[in-house]
Amino acid sequence: MAAAIAASPVLLQAFDGSRRALQGGELDPIAREVAGLAVGVAVDNRYGVAFHSTGLARLGLGEDDLAAIRPGRPPSDPKLAAAHVLARAIALERGNADTRAARAAGFGDSEILEIVAECTFTGPVGVVDTLAGRVELDEFLRPQARAA
Repeated sequence: MAAAIAASPVLLQAFDGSRRALQGGELDPIAREVAGLAVGVAVDNRYGVAFHSTGLARLGLGEDDLAAIRPGRPPSDPKLAAAHVLARAIALERGNADTRAARAAGFGDSEILEIVAECTFTGPVGVVDTLAGRVELDEFLRPQARAA
């Protein structure tokens, strides 16, 4: 993915800056990755699905939850499910998403905005993947790939 983005130094810098910023927030890393995976599935981004699935597996999310999220269903944990539903709505409804369920699940304004930031970051990665004719998956991502 970095090689595909590197054709534009501006995009590469934005990509790197966004990824670094997202790592430093208060949102639970598993919730962030669930949001990223929800967007990857929603926009049919094979690279994003493999990337976020790999991250979630490394963070300890169970295979049952990964198997639920990949076809678009929420994970079993209510708070993670709320992050999934919000992220999916942001992606599919172009930002016109209701935050009440996320708030009811315990997400504060800052965390909801970090979910928005993850969605904002993940969406363009899918566009680059499409423009590049589907980026070849890195070796470490292949075990979590889903047929596209």
